[in-house]
Amino acid sequence: MSDTPQHSPLPELPELEDSTDQATEVSGLLGQMIAKVSSIFAIGFLVSMATLIYEIVARHVFGSPTLWAHETTTFICAVGFVFGGLYCAARDKHIRVVLLYDIAGPKMRKTLDIFISLICMIASGFFAWAAWLMVERAVFTPTGDIHFETTGSAFNAPYPGILKVFLLVVLIVLMVQFLVQAFNYARKAPIMPASHNSTE
Repeated sequence: MSDTPQHSPLPELPELEDSTDQATEVSGLLGQMIAKVSSIFAIGFLVSMATLIYEIVARHVFGSPTLWAHETTTFICAVGFVFGGLYCAARDKHIRVVLLYDIAGPKMRKTLDIFISLICMIASGFFAWAAWLMVERAVFTPTGDIHFETTGSAFNAPYPGILKVFLLVVLIVLMVQFLVQAFNYARKAPIMPASHNSTE
């Protein structure tokens, strides 16, 4: 007889639900388009890493530092982070406080989904308006001419002005995305929570 203690088999873990189809259904065609272009911004982080490696080698090996590497990598990463908020919304993965949501029934969850999407749309609209006020100062001169705000360094790239314009565009698209989600949530039938679907 073996002295090895006998253990009961470990319970099988529930399979994680793939939310890809659900996110696509909620976010619509706009969400699909955002997801498709997301790879471009992901590649941007790799470009930033390669640029920093180049700068390190140029500075410490060849003694010839660049003027553009630091500002360029900062700009590329900033663009990626700004787009990341839009991508999270398109994937329906933005941060939620689910204390009440988890105990709500199907109809109440649907109501909350619509309400949350509309509130996020309104908030995005306020942020877009604030971004526009920044764009006015960063892109247009007092005489009305177009002149992008620059970094003010030796390289003096127009990255700040471009980034503010990009932020404005992303916030406008984000506002539309939340409106699309609210509309699609309203069209969907209430979904029974997983705990209610299980049978004894």
